[in-house]
Amino acid sequence: MDDSRIVALFMDRDEAAIENTSKKYGNALRNIPYHIVEDDETARECENDTYFEAWNSIPPHDPSGYLFAFLARIIRNISIDVCRMRGRQKRKTVITELTAEMEECIPSPDDTPCRVEYSELGRAISRYIRSLGEEKQVIFMRRYWHTESVEDIARSLGIGESKVKMSLLRTRNGLKKFLMKEGYDL
Repeated sequence: MDDSRIVALFMDRDEAAIENTSKKYGNALRNIPYHIVEDDETARECENDTYFEAWNSIPPHDPSGYLFAFLARIIRNISIDVCRMRGRQKRKTVITELTAEMEECIPSPDDTPCRVEYSELGRAISRYIRSLGEEKQVIFMRRYWHTESVEDIARSLGIGESKVKMSLLRTRNGLKKFLMKEGYDL
């Protein structure tokens, strides 16, 4: 079933919306929290919480053209909240490590003289990511959005870990240069 039909079911308050969403996106959605919380049962709970949140968010939102992205954002936020709540030290370390890597190329609000709005920064980052080749986009998003390990990314793409690491380094450096050209103080 296509996304617009699934969203229409949500709009009509038809419970078949959840069943169809689960059939179409369940595995992909569960994969997101699994890389954050590293527990199958918790990943399933996050998936269920995502369907509940989507049920409460559609309407007023109409994510017909971006349903998976809408659900992925919800499940990622839920997963990070669960991780924080449970105090999982290992995952906190990974999230802290990823945050530190990105801090090198993204300005913090206190460093930006004119306190540029986050939405503008987000649009600039999106423009940069869209300018990358498909493989670089996939590697970057899987590492920094899905919090996958370098080893998992390399294995799933059939490339070496050193290629993944180099791609990430070059992409971060490129993002830093791009944001500086856009007028951000880093």
